[in-house]
Amino acid sequence: MYTQALNVPESGTAVDAGDADKAARFQAIVDREDKVEPNDWMPESYRRTLVRQISQHAHSEIIGMQPEGNWITRAPSLKRKAALLAKVQDEAGHGLYLYAAAETLGVSREELYEQLLSGKAKYSSIFNYPTLTWADIGAIGWLVDGAAIMNQIPLCRCSYGPYARAMIRICKEESFHQRQGYEIMATLCGGSVKQREMAQDALNRWWWPSLMMFGPSDKDSLHSSDTMRWKIKRFSNDDLRQRFVDATVPQGRHLGLTFPDPELRFDEQAGHWQFGEIDWAEFKRVLSGDGPCNRQRMQVRRELEADGAWVREAALVYARKQTERNSAAKIAAE
Repeated sequence: MYTQALNVPESGTAVDAGDADKAARFQAIVDREDKVEPNDWMPESYRRTLVRQISQHAHSEIIGMQPEGNWITRAPSLKRKAALLAKVQDEAGHGLYLYAAAETLGVSREELYEQLLSGKAKYSSIFNYPTLTWADIGAIGWLVDGAAIMNQIPLCRCSYGPYARAMIRICKEESFHQRQGYEIMATLCGGSVKQREMAQDALNRWWWPSLMMFGPSDKDSLHSSDTMRWKIKRFSNDDLRQRFVDATVPQGRHLGLTFPDPELRFDEQAGHWQFGEIDWAEFKRVLSGDGPCNRQRMQVRRELEADGAWVREAALVYARKQTERNSAAKIAAE
């Protein structure tokens, strides 16, 4: 969409026996599929990993509103406008759920916002690509949300309770978004020659970035071993990517679309679709801030944050006055 081994401090010093016992009990909770709750003891590296993953997931939902929100007023019908507006509102809600889940780990929402606005925190590289035509909205729903579902459904069984519970509702809504996107692509593919060409062009541009959404290859992933041992994740990046390809290629072929990968073929013996090498140099470049829309996305986000400052200030003043009135009324009543 982004720890060191359990009980191995960064300094390399010996682990305190009491912490070792706590860590063993913690891992036993995880291994028996119980949920870790906010007030439970947890290794600091587990907490940091969750803050990083949940906050980056939340940032992705918020930034992800931009490429689709850009098309609300230009959608081809009132029905399409209403559906797209509802989807963008869902994404705002997803960000809210996830920021709330991250706050249970002892980090403030203001701190998370600052990490995003300063560029310290990352968000999914996929949202740094432009939406050039209406077909891109279909491709995002079908491919991007489809990849998100593949990655997020296992998170409903995440070992951290608040994150797992937030993901249940998010996944239900993402499933609707994926079906909505596929329906747009199906409509275009059943339309005029120009509409089919528009759908094919969108697939050509979004296919490889969608595969990059699952993160680096397992051999290059820095966090997979810990996140899987702690049951934050259930499948590796490459496993999830393969599942996505196996599910998506038949859908595209059913629509009569051609995937932009000359190496794509079905391996009868393995029972999987084999695909070509991903351009990891592009992935790293976009993730580091040099994608087609990185600067635009962050500029818009910073402007929105500045424009909304007066609303936040007014809300704080109102809340303070309400507290003062309630205190005065209580004193008077006594």
